[in-house]
Amino acid sequence: MASKQAPHERRKGEAALSDFAEYVERQQALRYPNKAAQSQTATALAATGPNSTLSSKIAPEVEHHAELDDILDSLNLSEPGPRIRLRDLLLSAPDDDASLQKLADIVGERLDEGHGESVFDIGFENHGESLKLTKEDWEVAYKRLSQAAAQIDADCQLLLTKNLGGDLDGAPTRDGDVSGKVMIRRRPSAAEDVIETRIAVVGNVDAGKSSMLGVLVKGDLDDGRGRARVNLFRHKHEIETGRTSSVGMEIMGFDSHGQTILSDTPGRKLSWEEIGKRSAKVITFTDLAGHERYLRTTVFGLLSSSPNYCLLMVAANNGLIGMSKEHLGIALALNVPIMVVITKIDICPPNILEQTITQITRILKSPGARKIPIFIKNHEECINTATQFVSQRICPIFQVSNVTGENLSLVRSFLNILPHHGRYDADAPFEFHVNDTFSVPHVGTVVSGIVKSGVIHAGDEVYLGPDGLGKFTTTAIRSIERKRIGVPAASAGQSASFALKRVKRKDVRKGMVVLSKTESGPPKVYREFIAEGKHAASFCLHFSLPLGAIQKFCMYPNVQ
Repeated sequence: MASKQAPHERRKGEAALSDFAEYVERQQALRYPNKAAQSQTATALAATGPNSTLSSKIAPEVEHHAELDDILDSLNLSEPGPRIRLRDLLLSAPDDDASLQKLADIVGERLDEGHGESVFDIGFENHGESLKLTKEDWEVAYKRLSQAAAQIDADCQLLLTKNLGGDLDGAPTRDGDVSGKVMIRRRPSAAEDVIETRIAVVGNVDAGKSSMLGVLVKGDLDDGRGRARVNLFRHKHEIETGRTSSVGMEIMGFDSHGQTILSDTPGRKLSWEEIGKRSAKVITFTDLAGHERYLRTTVFGLLSSSPNYCLLMVAANNGLIGMSKEHLGIALALNVPIMVVITKIDICPPNILEQTITQITRILKSPGARKIPIFIKNHEECINTATQFVSQRICPIFQVSNVTGENLSLVRSFLNILPHHGRYDADAPFEFHVNDTFSVPHVGTVVSGIVKSGVIHAGDEVYLGPDGLGKFTTTAIRSIERKRIGVPAASAGQSASFALKRVKRKDVRKGMVVLSKTESGPPKVYREFIAEGKHAASFCLHFSLPLGAIQKFCMYPNVQ
């Protein structure tokens, strides 16, 4: 039972809030001097009369703090101008070009916020008020929205409807108003404009990670003996044992209409170049090892790929055992949104499946995870959960079979509308982390990794390092590729490969960084530092120390 707040504590809190409110008003006065001056002048004249000399001494000089501007912008404290209701724009006359252009501007703003895609709710205003659409109004509104999207080189995909009827109609509402969710995705003009989402796939050995990725990418079902996973393996011993021991990469593409990019020939797997050229959105899967022998490799893959999401695979007949708990703990320590897929439900007895579901639910709700498990069983739950997955407390759970194909369509739909997650600053100085190195004939040394910040163009001079002595080497970017397609530039948040000039592969190692060349020279390198809390946990993860060390530093409860 919470203790009652003492009177002096309450007065102290009220005083602090009052001081902050006055501080915000002063900052607003600095940012909008005309409005502030008019407001203060009117208040002073009302209190002292028009002949008072106070009007010249109203606004005291205060110090301006630029760092508060972001807070004020996020609070949206400024008075916005009058906006036209969405109903008037969606139901405007067919020859009303002005309303169509305003609607296109609104859609364009949402696409910019969503990094090229956005889910538009037809049937509600921006503040949530219902538009009270009929079926006839819905048809007009959807056609109008499609026209507005076409003006800005985007396409619409109908995801879910209410009270409209049809295959995509969800549970009806009491009011009977027609509404729906529409995915709007911009058609990329070049390969560098393709939307990219990175997902790390983890789980215990024999959980079906590689098999499911093979089924998703190729579109064909597995035969129960691992036929779908063969194309994902990189080494001969992986094919012989059926167990991943390295960091594998695979991509899955969606076009601007939300359709999966698959080969027209059954059984044929498209190349990365074909998928990249035909896609508007690409999902990059990092297939990680599940055996405890390769935990160091798995931790390196989780860190180096900078995943936007983590996909935890659990075999229905085994449950959350072995390395699955370690992988879950690492994903929680990295603060990455987590999805769970329960595989092999076709061979699992119902009572064992029920035990697995109970175990997963208990672990996700434990103090160490604090997740809200949501079991996805139909199309409506899939769409609603995917659009709300920006909250990291939500953990969607799928139950699939790679042999029968049960619920795989729900996984594809979920990946298609998965919102962008992660913050990257394209205006900051360029920084690129090297995850792998190659020596390509007739090209030279090639490094691959993630652009952490900034923008780089082919031909730019950069620093590469540090080496064993803590020194940086000056080199230049010969060419840039994304998903094996040549591009002129790469920006923050994108995975890319750079061909470097005047650098030998033996002089490059994983963990190096590529930085933009500056007048001040390369940065200073340190070999020792002192860290506490989460910084120490990052240190443990970077050097692949056991999870116990992370729990010791971060005080994460043991996940059991």
